Parts: sequence; C-alpha cells; structure tokens
Amino acid sequence: MPRPPHTDPWIRHTFLICLLFSVILQGTLAFAVPMQNDPKGFEGIPWGATFSETDTFIKIEDTGRSQTYELKTGAPSLGTVQVDSMRFVTFEGKFARVTVRYQGKATHDQILAYLQSLYGPLDRTPGQIAVGPVKFCSWTGFETDVHLRYETGTDRGIIFFESQELRR
Repeated sequence: MPRPPHTDPWIRHTFLICLLFSVILQGTLAFAVPMQNDPKGFEGIPWGATFSETDTFIKIEDTGRSQTYELKTGAPSLGTVQVDSMRFVTFEGKFARVTVRYQGKATHDQILAYLQSLYGPLDRTPGQIAVGPVKFCSWTGFETDVHLRYETGTDRGIIFFESQELRR
C-alpha cells in the first residue's frame, strides 16, 4: 500500500528542524544588550521619585494614574544632541518613563553614539539590530531599560527610558 506523500519521516524531521530554527531566530530579536552602567533613573532623577510641576517641568497631560511633563525652558537635548521632544511620565505620582523623539540620520547617529558611551556597545551579531526599514536597539539594566526605535524611511526615532519596576 503506498504511503501518503507528506507523512515521510524525513519531511516531518525537516519541518521540525525548520520550526525549531525559526523559533530560535525569533527569540534572538527580543534580546537586549546588558547595560554596563545602570543609571537607576534618567539624568539624575531616580526612578520612583515624586514628580510635580516645578520651575523646570510643566504638566501637559493628566489621565488620573499617569501624568506627563515637559521641560519648561529651552529646546530639549539628550547629552549634547538636540531632540524634538522629551516627555517625563509618572505613574501614581512616581517617576517611571522618559520618551524622547527625534528626526534625522545625523541626529540618530549622534544619539546612538551617546547611548553606547553611557550604557555600553551594541551587540553587532545578526538579529540584535534590524537592518531593514526599522532599527531597534535595547539596553537592559537591573532597574532601567532603554529602547530605541528608528525608522529609516521617515528618518524618525523614538527612545524609551523606563523603570523596570514601575513598568509592570
């Protein structure tokens, strides 16, 4: 009696091996580079600090449990690099996240160099940095996560600096 064509053992083994490799490759895209120097906050403000309007910050959004602030004076910068916006977010009154938006390839390259100088070099192995139209870079510390997303088609980037504890 002839066997059905798709039940041969080598086809099943080949399928399982391909499935295993695809799962492994998908998992490598989610890994982040370990952070060399966890700042435990952002630019001297520790995660979980009480946050309110001051001479430096103005509240721009209040959704009850979450409030968003921006700098009152001057154009925001990350290190010495000018950025389009920088928003500071609290959760239940505790400092939890900073969102930075920027545009331009030159700005992206400067920001990437700055972040690597603070948190350590990126892992350049395949799967750690996307080579397509959207690039992702991440650093993970004990208390801080930094996630950068850059779209090459629009030359726009966004960075999230987050408290691991308050993100949960």
